[in-house]
Amino acid sequence: MAEPIALDKTFNLIMRRMVDTGQAPHYTELATELGVGVEQGRQALHELFKAGVPGWLFPKTDLICSFAPFNNLPTQYRISVDGQQKWFGQ
Repeated sequence: MAEPIALDKTFNLIMRRMVDTGQAPHYTELATELGVGVEQGRQALHELFKAGVPGWLFPKTDLICSFAPFNNLPTQYRISVDGQQKWFGQ
C-alpha cells in the first residue's frame, strides 16, 4: 500500500485540477506533478481508489470517471459558480 502522504498528495492534485479546470488529470500528468515515472503515477491513481476514495475509474481503463463530488463525464447535475458552468456532479 502507498504511503498516506503520497495518497494525500495524489488526492490533492486530482481535486485541485477538478476545481480549477472541471477535468480530471490523466495519470501521466499526475506522474509529472508527483515527480515519479508514468507507471508509478498510474499505480498511485489505483492505490488512491483502492484506499476508498469515493469515485471510480472508467471501466477497463486508467481514466478517472468520477471523483466525489465531481464527475469527469457530463451528467444531468451541472455545477455553476459565478455564472460559469464547467463542472458536473456525481
